[in-house]
Amino acid sequence: MQAPEKTDRELITAAQAGDRAALDVLLTRHMGRVARFGSRMCSNPDTAQDVVQDTMLAVVRHLGDFKGDSQFSTWLYTIARRACLRKFRKSKFAPEREESLDAGTAHDTTLVDRATPPDERAEARELDRALRTAIAGLDPQSREVLVLRDVEGLSAAEVAEVTGANVGAVKSRLHRARVTVRSAMAPLLDGESARAQATPACRDVVNLFSQHLEGEIDGEVCRSMQAHMDACPRCRAQCDSLRQTLRLCAMQPAEVPPDEVTRVRRAIQGFLDSQAPAG
Repeated sequence: MQAPEKTDRELITAAQAGDRAALDVLLTRHMGRVARFGSRMCSNPDTAQDVVQDTMLAVVRHLGDFKGDSQFSTWLYTIARRACLRKFRKSKFAPEREESLDAGTAHDTTLVDRATPPDERAEARELDRALRTAIAGLDPQSREVLVLRDVEGLSAAEVAEVTGANVGAVKSRLHRARVTVRSAMAPLLDGESARAQATPACRDVVNLFSQHLEGEIDGEVCRSMQAHMDACPRCRAQCDSLRQTLRLCAMQPAEVPPDEVTRVRRAIQGFLDSQAPAG
């Protein structure tokens, strides 16, 4: 019978006691998430790779300081965010132009399964490029909130902890970001119903639906909104495209190419060896 997988807490305790194997398992388990976060936050693929290495090294350096007052993933994203912010502060040697997220690199992964029929693969790639471009087009504060909440799956309270903002500000940025990204995805997701002319009874249902997802509207408003959508194909279709957009966000892959994993492991090994007492 296979032994149960160790929890993050068990791995952290073992790693803090000097167990390098436990440390490697812990970092490997979370490296893909950091890579995904970095690739969505940084427009330059090389910078995104640096964020992964810088974050993993910072975790190794400071793991002894982690007391478990928050979730390990929350602590990890806080470190990754700081690494991104450092990269955003361009030096005088930084290039004038950064690559766009939709330019495509050898390290990009998409929602496409190789077993998918060719026509569906092409459609999935188009959706993936559009989503990446839409996320990249957000201002940095809105982008990090949407990535942490809808791509990485943190709660609004956890996003607030990572970013240092209050929960109200997080939700406000999140709603704006969702509306903007859905609008950018609309040409690919909306049908004819969504493009119909609004009626006097139509409200900003996309923003309302986003608020509903965060538990911010009461039952009466929710019932009123649902009744309107039941009778209004336009508003119903727009909310459906927001659902599809958020589903695509949640499906973004969290993978690290083997060569990048090797590079990060070598950097960590070098650091650990440099810290070992001379024998």
